[in-house]
Amino acid sequence: MTAAPSPSFDRITELTTDQLRARLPEALQIYVTAMNYPPATAQQRAPMWSAHMLRAGWRCIGAFNDHDELVGLGYGYLGAPGQWWHEQVRRGLLSSGGDAEAWLDEYFELTELHVYPGSQGVGLGEEILRRLLAGAQGSKVLLSTPEGPTRAWRLYRRVGFGDVLRNYRFTGDPRPFAVLGRSLPLEPR
Repeated sequence: MTAAPSPSFDRITELTTDQLRARLPEALQIYVTAMNYPPATAQQRAPMWSAHMLRAGWRCIGAFNDHDELVGLGYGYLGAPGQWWHEQVRRGLLSSGGDAEAWLDEYFELTELHVYPGSQGVGLGEEILRRLLAGAQGSKVLLSTPEGPTRAWRLYRRVGFGDVLRNYRFTGDPRPFAVLGRSLPLEPR
């Protein structure tokens, strides 16, 4: 396992698919560390992240320290019928009486947003989120996050995300998740 990069960040920029592919091991290390997943999870997720890069409306924002090490990233794309997450959320909304048609039409799926733990708490996650959503297509944004009081929860609430579906269990993961959403664009700070 490689050591975590220094916690400071020097620049935040949009990444192309080629740029993220070149840094995929770094990006997946952030994901595994931030989510406290077993290291082997990175190898399992790599093909999925690569497939996501091919979806309509995909965009990615990366944050780098002064040694050009990736310390945070966020990406997403336009959600659509037939995509795994879309179908899972649709099923959950239909079974809970939620308004699947209203939420699952013309939305940007905020798929991943992760910051190394040592770089959290200084506004980096919010800056990545705001830059990512500033150029996102769609009239709204949706995301899922594990239930519980975390920095991610505080961030999402602070920028206006509301409940769409709570305590939902995605296929293959026993933890309860919340699906949160809001309209786009975000209000300025």
